Amino acid sequence: MEVVIAPAQELAVLAAEAIEALLRRRPQAVLGLATGSSPSQVYDELARRHAEGGLSFARARGFMLDEYVGLAADHPERYRNVIAADIAERVDWPADQVQGPDGLASDLSAACAAYERAIADAGGVDLQLLGIGTDGHIAFNEPGSSLASRTRIKTLTTQTRVDNARFFDGDVEQVPTHCLTQGLGTIMEARHLVLLATGRHKAEAVHQLVEGPVSALWPATVMQFHPHATVLVDEAAASRLQLASYYRQTYDSKPAWQGL
Repeated sequence: MEVVIAPAQELAVLAAEAIEALLRRRPQAVLGLATGSSPSQVYDELARRHAEGGLSFARARGFMLDEYVGLAADHPERYRNVIAADIAERVDWPADQVQGPDGLASDLSAACAAYERAIADAGGVDLQLLGIGTDGHIAFNEPGSSLASRTRIKTLTTQTRVDNARFFDGDVEQVPTHCLTQGLGTIMEARHLVLLATGRHKAEAVHQLVEGPVSALWPATVMQFHPHATVLVDEAAASRLQLASYYRQTYDSKPAWQGL
């Protein structure tokens, strides 16, 4: 696992550079898409690179991490609509090339199985963007999730619903209680994981992710088993890391050509 500690404004640039390098090298790459404040800054940077530098998504595929269950198709917080507004409609990405789990399906279990097949049929995810919750969840894999889990229905914790209430006019009662989410086992099959975290409120989760024991109580810790995982954090989010100086030394001595 590579840990990069940098000013918050640089993290999105680093993630966007990795995605651009992938798309320049492999235009038909498969990208894993996350929602939230940290990924949205990456999408802003990618949209800028599309407009100013001609970065193309025309041949790329995109798969979302998760989706709320039961939100109306036109609800602004339905993740399919969030991803469309944040990135897909700002670049040359054909609408049918970006997919998410169907939170309005009549048979949710079948929808989850179909989503797993769609990812596999696309050849798997090349680069997966991730955020992390204050309780260590990635996607909507809440504490206690199986480290081998696949796309499935999950009940959201009270903490996650409280954290996400800011997207629902501050009203936790408007936040859905269930979601469909890629499982930890599904996420771990992506060839490169890129996780972003900023702010002191993420410091304990980042500490557990990088330096804690692998445990279902902190689901993101499964990333310690991944052969190519990159964790991008600002100083505040890195404030609990015991080996922060070593991570800085390692990154500072890395050849510039190597990339993330």
